[in-house]
Amino acid sequence: MFSLLKTRPKARKPAPPETRTLDVAGRLMPLTIKQHDRATRITLRIEPGGRALKMTVPKGLAAREVNAFLDRHQGWLLTKLAKFSTDAGLRDGGEILFRGVSHRIQHSGSLRGLTEAVLIDGRPVLRVSGMPEHVGRRIAAFLKKEARADLARLATMHAGTIRAPIRSIAMKDTRSRWGSCSSEGNLSFSWRIVMAPPSVIDYLAAHEVAHLKEMNHGPHFWALCRKLCPGMDEAKSWLKRHGSQLHAIDFD
Repeated sequence: MFSLLKTRPKARKPAPPETRTLDVAGRLMPLTIKQHDRATRITLRIEPGGRALKMTVPKGLAAREVNAFLDRHQGWLLTKLAKFSTDAGLRDGGEILFRGVSHRIQHSGSLRGLTEAVLIDGRPVLRVSGMPEHVGRRIAAFLKKEARADLARLATMHAGTIRAPIRSIAMKDTRSRWGSCSSEGNLSFSWRIVMAPPSVIDYLAAHEVAHLKEMNHGPHFWALCRKLCPGMDEAKSWLKRHGSQLHAIDFD
């Protein structure tokens, strides 16, 4: 006599996210719509840098409800996206932040030469050489080099304070986070942080170095971070207010 064994039904795979392009007053935005089993309402957020939208909806929500929500929030999106201008004026006569100070961009007219931050008649200027159409790329290369110098110096200093070894330091252009720390001691930072004030750059270095001792965001981590960077709260506030604008700049 054979016993009947009940087989467990296979768990259903979550529906793959829907991707589409949303027209916001002529601005075409990539939109990802993801269904979530525990979602009870629709949430819509702008990704860092203002380059994409992400929407979470309750499972099985009708498409007409999604479309109606998007229609109702066109004004909200338009207001929020206005803060994210990809045209940062990366050309002769434009402006760019460097260590928190607005610098006027001056194309040197020469095809050769280094990009350098100088004072001309008491005003901060970023002097850029090369082809005019490559000004943005040359500025990005300059910022990466300066960011590496600043963050290597600050991270080494903070790591010495807590006696934690750093294995490597890398510069990246991530938009989801400003930095990271692996359990092996590898630190990485977004080079865009060099556009922020020095106190904010210092906070980012202290934050990632603190993870060398505390691989979490618990009370001990924040206490250590504050010890390394007493101005932590002001720096975090600056990043919250202005960080997305730095991510939005298109250097290509």
